[in-house]
Amino acid sequence: MPDPHKEAPIILLGNVRSGTSMIQSFFGLDESVCTWFEPRTVWAYADPGRKHDRFTAQDATPKVANYIRKRLYNYAEEHQGRLMEKTPSNILRAPYVHQIFPESKLIYLIRHPLSQLSSSEFRWQNVLNKNQLKTRVKETPNSQLHYYAWRLFHDNFRKRILKKKHVSIWGVRYPGIYEDKKSLTLEQVIAKQWVEGSKTCRADLDEIDRVSPGTSFRIRYEDFVLDPRNHFAAMCDHVGLNVTQATLDEVQRRADNSSQDKWKRLDPKVIEDIRPIVAEEMKANGYEFPQDLPTEEDRQKILNRDNLSRGGAGSTQVRPN
Repeated sequence: MPDPHKEAPIILLGNVRSGTSMIQSFFGLDESVCTWFEPRTVWAYADPGRKHDRFTAQDATPKVANYIRKRLYNYAEEHQGRLMEKTPSNILRAPYVHQIFPESKLIYLIRHPLSQLSSSEFRWQNVLNKNQLKTRVKETPNSQLHYYAWRLFHDNFRKRILKKKHVSIWGVRYPGIYEDKKSLTLEQVIAKQWVEGSKTCRADLDEIDRVSPGTSFRIRYEDFVLDPRNHFAAMCDHVGLNVTQATLDEVQRRADNSSQDKWKRLDPKVIEDIRPIVAEEMKANGYEFPQDLPTEEDRQKILNRDNLSRGGAGSTQVRPN
């Protein structure tokens, strides 16, 4: 299946709000690389009506694989570069992705669940804007537009007519998420999105690396931002990309480590409510649950700092990072 005359796509796996957009932008600094931001409808070609995002190698039939490979390689050819792609729902599809692109090395980025929760909750409040909608429609196969049109109508109806604070589902749809929404708080559902994504991808990559050693490169967001130059160089080496010192210098300059404590804006009760959900998977990834929960003073400091960074006054909403 691999074409020796084409460079394998660089595929980044990672949950929503885990730093994948930042990593993709760093690859985009290389003139030989072109980036495609979340072509999720292309990846869902196997079954766009599925109620969850879990796909396995069995879903990658020859028809599906040929279609997706053609779309991604055509994009690379049109943009005259080696493709770098990231789609958050693929965190539940590593075997499917690997079956379609066995020639590709995979990069997996994970982030602390409290930081991800703090950032994700804001995004549950948003529907697609006009530019995002145009892009999504352009990417989606014509025969599948109706699947996405209904979800878009439903979310806009909830937000604009019913005046709901959040869309129906935002982010990775793990199997069972719709049932969980009926009994869990939003924060608990987001916590389960993190757990199910991490647990599934970790097990999938373990199996892929067992059969094809060295396929995956795994790193925590927190480790990356502490030493972005060396970690990015290691990523590039993993995928066979010759990175320049100028690019590494720019990565070092752009990597932002200032938002590591934004989770402290969260209500301590919310944090305690998700503890039993995330604790085990946190430990598996080398994370520790904070011993000291944020005080009201901690929370106010985060709010005030964010207001200053935006030059605003009076607002108490912290922007997502």
